[in-house]
Amino acid sequence: MKNKFYSLLILFLLSLSVFGQNTKKPFTIGETVSLTSEILAQERLINIYLPEGYEKNDSIPYPVIYLLDGSSNEDFIHVCGLVQFFNLQLNMPKTIVVGIANIDRKHDLTFPTEIEDLKKDYPTTGGSEKFISFIEKELQPYIIKNYKVSDKKYLLGQSLGGLLAPEILFKKPELFTNYIITSPSLWWDDQSLLNEASKYLEKIKKKVYVYVAVGEEHKVMIKDAKALAATLKKFPKAITTDFHFFPKENHATILHNSLYHAFLLEFPYKEPK
Repeated sequence: MKNKFYSLLILFLLSLSVFGQNTKKPFTIGETVSLTSEILAQERLINIYLPEGYEKNDSIPYPVIYLLDGSSNEDFIHVCGLVQFFNLQLNMPKTIVVGIANIDRKHDLTFPTEIEDLKKDYPTTGGSEKFISFIEKELQPYIIKNYKVSDKKYLLGQSLGGLLAPEILFKKPELFTNYIITSPSLWWDDQSLLNEASKYLEKIKKKVYVYVAVGEEHKVMIKDAKALAATLKKFPKAITTDFHFFPKENHATILHNSLYHAFLLEFPYKEPK
């Protein structure tokens, strides 16, 4: 009886040893690159989501979503989750997400203003021209060189990011094929960018898609977003435009649902055959 007890005890201790040998490894969804920018004279962190099974030598290239406010503690994680969900459950192809982490978003995402109150309240603003040049001449070439990408390029921006996105659309429309603009801060500089929209839009030669969304936010932001969409729709040969108003969303909650809606328009669910 005693021998049987000791045998069982040894088996029990051995089982604890086996179960105790747990292994841990990091859970990753991509990689972070420190990109040296000569244009910005900065090291910029770029968070890159790589879809499951990604291989650089794949025969099929991957679309790329460029995400403003793309720090890990900003919008990068939840946007990657939406992309993974739409790839898994709907018709979005496997897509790379490039999140541009911020250093001073008020500097990078705004163009200069001469309005004294704005200059006082936002003393570091006015760097959008260089930031756009960084995207065009350093970031996009880096992504094209180092990843298997297609010509399909999205730009996602909300708030001040939603100010930079139409600035790129107006001044460098060829940088992206799809623009998703949420709660744009077109109030900046007394709506000067919005007021000049038609001047820029009439020069667009290669067709692009633009989605504009706004929630129950400041009345000026709602008015400006609607005005932007209305202006874009005056140029149907150059721009395909969708606009959506979210009455139950505010400035803090709208981004995720607006992206879901934008993706759903492009990648609707299809019942399996």
